[in-house]
Order: sequence, then C-alpha cells, then structure tokens
Amino acid sequence: MIKKILIVGAIAIFLFVGPFAAQASAAPFDAQAAVTNAQTAADTGFILMSSALVLLMTPGLAFFYGGFVRERNILNTLMMSFLLMGIVGVTWVLWGYSLSFAPGLPFIGGLEWLGLNNVGLETTGYLQGSAPTEVVSYAPTIPHQAFMIYQAMFAIITPALISGAIVERVSFRAYALFVLIWSTVIYCPLAHMVWAKGGLLGLYGGIGALDFAGGTVVHISSGVSALVAAIVIGPRKSFPSQLTAPHNVPFILLGAGLLWFGWFGFNAGSALASGGLATVAFVATNTAAAAAALTWLILEKVLRGKPTAVGAATGAVAGLVGITPAAGFVPPLAAILIGSITAVCCFYAISFKHKIQIDDSLDTFPVHGVGGTVGAILTGIFATVEVNSAGKDGLLRGNPGQLVTQIIAIVIAYIIAGVGTFVILKLLDATVGLRLTAEEEFQGMDINEHGEEGYGEEFAGGLSLKREYE
Repeated sequence: MIKKILIVGAIAIFLFVGPFAAQASAAPFDAQAAVTNAQTAADTGFILMSSALVLLMTPGLAFFYGGFVRERNILNTLMMSFLLMGIVGVTWVLWGYSLSFAPGLPFIGGLEWLGLNNVGLETTGYLQGSAPTEVVSYAPTIPHQAFMIYQAMFAIITPALISGAIVERVSFRAYALFVLIWSTVIYCPLAHMVWAKGGLLGLYGGIGALDFAGGTVVHISSGVSALVAAIVIGPRKSFPSQLTAPHNVPFILLGAGLLWFGWFGFNAGSALASGGLATVAFVATNTAAAAAALTWLILEKVLRGKPTAVGAATGAVAGLVGITPAAGFVPPLAAILIGSITAVCCFYAISFKHKIQIDDSLDTFPVHGVGGTVGAILTGIFATVEVNSAGKDGLLRGNPGQLVTQIIAIVIAYIIAGVGTFVILKLLDATVGLRLTAEEEFQGMDINEHGEEGYGEEFAGGLSLKREYE
C-alpha cells in the first residue's frame, strides 16, 4: 500500500514540477543580468533615501532660522521654508526639471520634458523627436524619475535659504511670488549650466567647473541673492538699535542637526549610485562639518572668551556649505582643511557684515555666499582624479587652470544671481509691494500674515503679542 502511494506521489510531482523544470533548463541563468538588476535596485533605494534626506533639510532649515527670530515671527519664518516644498514641489514637475536638465541651449534646458513628458522609469533619460532617439543619461542605474525627484529636493531648499536674509519684514504674498519666479529664472539656468549635458559651465560639454553637489548652483546663488534682497528690501525697523537675542537656541541646534543629517543625502547622494564615490562624499561631508564646528568654537573661545551653542551650529553649517562643491573630488585630509578654512572665512564675514550694518538678518550671505565661494575655490585647489576619475586635478596636483575655471564659474553665478534677484525684486516692489507697514512689522508677521501665533499667552509672558502693541 505504501509503495503504491509513493508511486502516485512521484507521478504527481513529475506532472506539476516537470514543465517548470523544463522551462528553467531552457532559459539558463543570466549572471550579468542578475548583477545589473541588483545594482539598479541598490542604487534606486539609495537615491530615494537620499532624496528623503535632502527634503528633510528644508524643515531643518526652518527650525534653524526659526530659532533666531523673535517669538512673534516664528511661524512666518517656518512657513518661508515650508512654502517651497509646495511651490517647487509642483513647478519642478511642470517645467523646472525640463528647463534644468532637458537638452537645450548652453544656458537653459529645452521643453521636451515639460510635465515629465518622456520622464519615466527607464534607467536613462530619452529625448523623443523626429530624429533618431537621443539618449541623455544622467544616472544609468536608477530610473529617470528617481533622478528627477532627487534634483527636485535641491530646487526646493535653495530659494528657502534666501529667506534668512529677509525675515521679519517681507509680505508673504511678495515672498511667494519672488521664490516662484526666482526658482524658474535663476535656479533652473544655473542648474542647467553646471550639471546638465551641454551646460555652459559643467563637466559635460562645458568649461569644466567642478561642483559636486551645489557650491555655485545652491549656495552662491542663494547667498548672493540674499545679500541683494537684504539691500533692496532694506533693514528691519528695529535694526540695529533694538535687535534681540535668538528666542530659541534649542531650535537652532535642532535645525543644524537636521541639516547635518540631511546633508549626507545632499552630498553622498550626488554620486547617484551606492558605492565608493558616495562613501568618499559621505566621509568628506562629516569631516568638514566637524572640523568647521571645532574651528568656530576655538575662534569664539580665543577671541570672545566663551564658545557658544549658536557658534557650534553656525560653524557646522559653514563647513557643510564649504565641502559641498568638493565632496566627491577631495580626500579626507583636504576635507579637514576645507572645513576649517571655510569656518574662519565665514566667521570674519559675519563680523564684517555687522560693521557695515547690512541687515542680512540670519547671515545668509556670510555663511552660504562666502562659504560657497570659498568651497568652490578650494575645490580648484584640492581636487584630485585619484578620488574621482570623472573630475579633474586641482592646483596642488599641477593644474592651476582648474582654479581659474572655478573662479570664472563663481563670477558668472554671482552675476546671474545678483542681477536677476535685483530685477525680480524691483518688479515685485512696483506691482504688489515687498514690505509690511511699520505697525504690522512691530505687531509681528505671524498675526498679520497668518492670523495665528506660535506660542500661547502662557509662553509669551501672559500677554498676547498683538495686544502688546495695542
């Protein structure tokens, strides 16, 4: 009986499993395809996680800036960063990505990818037209949409950086219009010129400037624009006689910590693949931030007597800014020097800003403008192809021409950001106006622009901020 059961079972197994076994034998295992699929899966997961990290930097920036302002302006300051997640989160899909990365002119992208047309899940970008299909590959092991959304996070945080120079006085409507226009007519052209195929300034058919993750595109553009905005809009009514200390230093440290954390996606993610280059950028990022924070604390102790929490946070951010263009081109020891040198330059830039009394409220230009400039220059000094064969050697490796190229890219970025911002602000001032009234500014941005307060009466000394004025 048992023997008959075993025979029937064997026949059943053969009938059900046989066809699958035959199919498997007819299609031999493709080891190369398996490796490619595994690499695509790994790199896609890495870039999506990096995208999330970069997005986290925008609320991190909101808390960093929010800690500096007065209580009555905390919500407005937070909103100036959060707003970009809405505006650019939509405009990047509609036109921003196409203008930044689609094939086009040396200074601006084309219109082929408007609304993400032809931006799908393939692992390369395609340009469809009457001519044979042209392949435009930015990241050959991740879906095109993954590259697109990663770049969207850069486009979101960059104009948010400008808000630090103009907090506590600008109409929210005017600010919304400003960042909408700025992200289109200044950010998109700069991103195309530095990072796109055929861009004027970059490695892919341009003059060969090195900018791994945004020294010119992000930090110089936002820093210069912030300086111009602070001058055009003018100082706060309380400047400089009635300035107050930061209202929430823990917010500043929280924001700086979130920025440091997210910056790993910002810099390491710019390798566009999980591997050696991403590791180089990750190590350089942390090393430069640590060196800059330590340098800033030493400067404060020696020159001012006490190291401060605000100084540690500001120094770390300065180091992160300085290493951004160099992260994928320099070794760790160079990252220490870049972080420390950037910290010293930004430290004295803030002191100089106070002397000339420009109300760049939260030191956007001294940290991002100066830090981005110093970092771009130092990239032209310390870069080496031993770290990244796709890059170039710098001055210390016998290529002084790279330093010249870096300076040319810096000058062009200054001109585009400075002139463009001036024109945008003048147009807005002539149409919708830029500032609140003196009375509204005194009452606070939160009540007048948003109809709410960040803190209840028990957190404001038992007196509503609006009633304090009345």
